[in-house]
Amino acid sequence: MENLGLIFKLSIIFLVFLIALYFDLRYQRIPNLLCFVTLLLGFMVQYYFSGWAGLFNAFIGAGLALVILFPAFALKLLGAGDVKLMVAIGSFLTVQLLLWSLIYAIIAGAITSIFLALYKLGWQRFSDVLFHYLRCLYLRQFIRASDQTFLKLKVPYAPALAIGWLWACSQNSEVLALMYNLNTQVGG
Repeated sequence: MENLGLIFKLSIIFLVFLIALYFDLRYQRIPNLLCFVTLLLGFMVQYYFSGWAGLFNAFIGAGLALVILFPAFALKLLGAGDVKLMVAIGSFLTVQLLLWSLIYAIIAGAITSIFLALYKLGWQRFSDVLFHYLRCLYLRQFIRASDQTFLKLKVPYAPALAIGWLWACSQNSEVLALMYNLNTQVGG
């Protein structure tokens, strides 16, 4: 039953990320309905497979995601849809898997943002912006850049969140044990 619960949770999360990726990449929005339905499903699935303890874990996961990501939203580093998506996804996850997903998402987000900026700005403008801010760091003084167009770049963050979750799953002992068990049952 435990393996079935984990398979069910991982499958739902994977499907939700696919839908969120579509909307974030195409429309630069993650639908509220997707986040709301996912959050409700998280609470229901957690309760179904683990009872009151699962419901408590859903509240902890969703609440922790909100506490961690809301400051990033307030500083305009993340969009509201990204925060709501991870709150909903957090209702399915253990604290450990949620934290590692967010850590890996930050790394993936930095890398994907750099590549997106390179793609949208081109190498010359990207390097000009980079050297400008490196100079500001060196001088310990903020100097407003003459070209502010790079600030208007919108980076879809659902891909980084999905990559972070997949990366965390690839390192999680429960997920690895499940994959091993499935592999031995199918192969053996």
